[in-house]
Amino acid sequence: MSRQIVMTIDGRKITSREGEKLLWVALENDIYIPHLCAIKGQNKPFAGCRLCFVEVEGILQPVTACTQPVKAGMSVKTRTPAVDRLVRTAFELILSDHRLNCSRCSKNGSCQLRKIARERGLRLGLERLKPLPEKGQIDDSPRTFVFDPSRCVLCGRCVWADRQVAGVGAIGFSHRGIQRRVTTFAVRNLAESGCIECGLCVEACPVGALFFKEGKPGGKSLTDSI
Repeated sequence: MSRQIVMTIDGRKITSREGEKLLWVALENDIYIPHLCAIKGQNKPFAGCRLCFVEVEGILQPVTACTQPVKAGMSVKTRTPAVDRLVRTAFELILSDHRLNCSRCSKNGSCQLRKIARERGLRLGLERLKPLPEKGQIDDSPRTFVFDPSRCVLCGRCVWADRQVAGVGAIGFSHRGIQRRVTTFAVRNLAESGCIECGLCVEACPVGALFFKEGKPGGKSLTDSI
């Protein structure tokens, strides 16, 4: 059983269990750290969004909070010039591959990109980068939900929900770099992929890439693991 330790985040003394991931310790103590891909309890954090950087005393470079275990006496800063620069760059990289049309988005009002922008004073628009070409066509083949790849932020949460919670394996990542995308085997539409339409991938999505057509269907429910 992990022992209780005391550490510091932004000057606040925090009590936690040794070995817990820093991101969740901060969030549980109302200290916001931007994140999109993190899933609580995941053995090997994806760390793909690169938004949760922090500075830890004694470590030369900023680290991702979702992968950093806490220990006694650790001192953490969530806002420094280096951290803010890294978060701003990662955020703009995500926006370069995300179609921004917030007023017509199903997640308008609950989108995590908007929350990050609000919390960190970031602009929801491109300043230094050009938008990348859109990633495929909208797939509305399922009866209950729609997948819009042009809004996908490649966080992997839908893939985790599909494989680890639903146990289906209908979707996954393909390609690398700027060609990376969420897709089905042999690029079939979702209705032909083996998807059981449980809705877990939709619930897991932090943006408007996956959304229900009408309300929320019955079936399993995600826990607070995400």
